[in-house]
This record gives sequence, C-alpha cells and structure tokens, in this order.
Amino acid sequence: MSELLETNEKITDERIDHVKKIISHLRPYIMGDGGDIEFVSLEDDIVYVRLLGACVGCSLIDVTLNNGIKNWIMEEIPTITDVIMVQDTVDNSDLFSF
Repeated sequence: MSELLETNEKITDERIDHVKKIISHLRPYIMGDGGDIEFVSLEDDIVYVRLLGACVGCSLIDVTLNNGIKNWIMEEIPTITDVIMVQDTVDNSDLFSF
C-alpha cells in the first residue's frame, strides 16, 4: 500500500512539474500585455491558476483563460479536466474604520 501511495505522489509531482513548465512557457506572452500567471494547485485533475497584474479586471480575461491557458494545458496533458482561475478575496471592512 505504501508503494502505491508513493507512486501516486510521484505521478502527481510529475504532473505538477509539467503544468508549471507549460505555465512558464505562457508567462512571457501574458507578461507582454502587463499581466502574469502563477500556478496555485492541482487537485482532482483540475489545475488552479491565479492571473495577476493587468489581467485583473481585464475584459479579455476569460478569453485568455479559456482559449489560451486552458487549451494549451489540456492539450499537453489530456488527463487534466479543467483549468480554473482563483481570485483572492480582499477584506475591505477596515478601510472605513475610524
């Protein structure tokens, strides 16, 4: 049983490395428009990424994610079922405290 867990962890680590490599190839294109991308996690065959910089609030963010990032990752790694963008939530409740 222990060997099976180690094998699964190794496969997961290899897939994470592969996703990170793909993202590193995409970064220059995204950075060329003032944005950035970072890998967040890989869970249950779903890749989670964070788009930063000029990507935040951009009207083309869905096009970039779905037609670019998602297509490229899922084409390179067919076992990936989705690529989802995560967004940080900011608690602004203290901004107006006096």
